[in-house]
Amino acid sequence: MKPLAENRRARFDYDVSETIEAGLELLGHEVKSARGGQINIGGSHAIIRGGEAWLINATIPPYQALNAPENYDPKRTRRLLLKNDEIRNLAGKTKEKYSLIPLNVYSKNNRIKIEIGIGKPRKKHDKRELLKKRAIEGEIRRVASAN
Repeated sequence: MKPLAENRRARFDYDVSETIEAGLELLGHEVKSARGGQINIGGSHAIIRGGEAWLINATIPPYQALNAPENYDPKRTRRLLLKNDEIRNLAGKTKEKYSLIPLNVYSKNNRIKIEIGIGKPRKKHDKRELLKKRAIEGEIRRVASAN
């Protein structure tokens, strides 16, 4: 499955321990726009409110700007489609200081799905260590491939 949108920064900013797949409740023109790859999940997050999961701050522009509804908001809050026990599990995790971060949006069986990562934010020194580790691994790969 080719991703329609990817939040590449999420795995750097957060230590993702597990992932969960959820459906997205979209309007018709939003589905067309998302399938065209015009979706941005950078800077967005998910929350649990009122026994339901919500995606906040994801941008989906209208498919055709001139045919969009008059009061359409591209950054509106969208409901995530999950089972009740999955929502309860996520609610428990968020009380333990975990964050819900969208990682990928993709199409599966003609449905728009989103992969939500459950993780804790990384501290600044952890990010520095990760960059050093990646640089060392890259150097090792370069030396190994040269031989």
